[in-house]
Parts: sequence; C-alpha cells; structure tokens
Amino acid sequence: MTTAFSPDEIRREITRLGPWFHNLDLGGISTAPDHFLGDFPSIKWRTFCNAIAPDLSGKSVLDIGCNAGFYSLEMKRRGATRVLGIDCDDSYLDQARFAAKVTELDIEFRKMSVYDVGALGEVFDVVLFLGVLYHLRHPLLALDLIHEHVARDLLVFQTMQRGSPAAGELAENYDFWDVEPFARPDYPKLHFIEHRYANDPTNWWIPNRACAEAMLRSAGFVIVSHPEIEVHICRYVADCPTDGAVYPAGRNAT
Repeated sequence: MTTAFSPDEIRREITRLGPWFHNLDLGGISTAPDHFLGDFPSIKWRTFCNAIAPDLSGKSVLDIGCNAGFYSLEMKRRGATRVLGIDCDDSYLDQARFAAKVTELDIEFRKMSVYDVGALGEVFDVVLFLGVLYHLRHPLLALDLIHEHVARDLLVFQTMQRGSPAAGELAENYDFWDVEPFARPDYPKLHFIEHRYANDPTNWWIPNRACAEAMLRSAGFVIVSHPEIEVHICRYVADCPTDGAVYPAGRNAT
C-alpha cells in the first residue's frame, strides 16, 4: 500500500488517536498490535469474508457501528461505489477518517446512532451490522429500523453470543400452561446485563444463537447462510409479518 504519509507521521497520529479497538495496518504500522483478541478484526473477518461477494462494483454499503472503519475499508477495497460508516463515538470516527486518508479510500463517515438511520433517507445494497447488537438497550428496535429504512438486499449481522449454540425448532404457538420450552437450552434467550460484562458498561443484551436468529426473522430478514458461529448472512424481505408492529405509520400502513 502506498500512502502520502510518512511512517513517523502515521505513528504519531496512531498514538494521538489511541487507544484503538480495531487493529488496522496503516502503511505497515499496526494500530493495536497488542489487542486482547489477537489480530482483530482481521482474525474475525477471515472466517466469513468469503460469504460476501468479492466484487461490489456498483453497490452501496452502510457500515453501522463502524468503529475505526476496518469493515468499511474492506468493502471499499472490494469496489463498492459508495461506503458510509456511522458511529456514535467521535474518537472512533476520527480514527476511521484517518485510516481512510492513509489508505486513500473514498469513504464517508458520519456521527449517527443506529436509531437514527431513518434520517439518512436512502437504502443500501449491503448493510453491515457487526458487533453492535449487544451494546444496545433496545436491540430489536434497531433491527426493525434497519429493515424499515436502510436495508434492501443483504444484511451481514454479527453479535456476541452466550448460552447454547443450538437453534431448535420453534412452534408457532405455545399453550399458556406449557412452560417446558423455556427451560430448553436451544430456546431463544436474550441475557440481560444489569451492570457490566467484560468491564464494559455498554454490554446490555447478549443472545444465544436461537435468539439472534429469531430476532432477525422477526425483524423481516431471511437467514441464507451461517458462515461463522456469530455471523449470519441475511436477505431483506419486503413484506415482514410483523412490519408495522412498532411503527403504525410504517411502509405498509394505509
């Protein structure tokens, strides 16, 4: 990779903008070489990168909770025409903008919450929603808003999971007196963190696999592949059975 920045300039700016959660390679210099998860998120990306088309020419991409922009950079490298990364944290956005400058990739970054995606007024061919759900106090609302306002084809979803990795068959209805399903390890469960998890006060809800998949279906997405234990590749469904449950004046209202 060629860059207009000298190695000393890159090192100084990496230090100034730190600490970094994304370990990026900027001109041969790592932003978080001692990351507790290893070479993250590259190590994660390699487990599901083949599930996304290698050529995104002509496609638009929205990276929700972009952090320092690792996935935004990868989408642009695959030829996406438009890449927009959004995050609520100014420090992450500063890191992402610097990374885009160093790599000379044309990516837009905005300060915005997932709850505000309706204000974008546009839809995207690919929506990345990676490592965000468990940081939200209102996770299903976020998925509903993504479906309602910005997703129109592919949703790439990842969340930390705890509990059983199994996803059992679910009945359409259960009798009021039938309490047995709730004790099953593979029944959808969303674990609430009242205080902290991993010393992070923003970890609020952690689903098991069955819950993550059920939430995606409920929000109007069809799961087409499961390339990695925490990753689901989904397709947007235009007429979601629950569409309008939260938004009476939504797309299907008359």
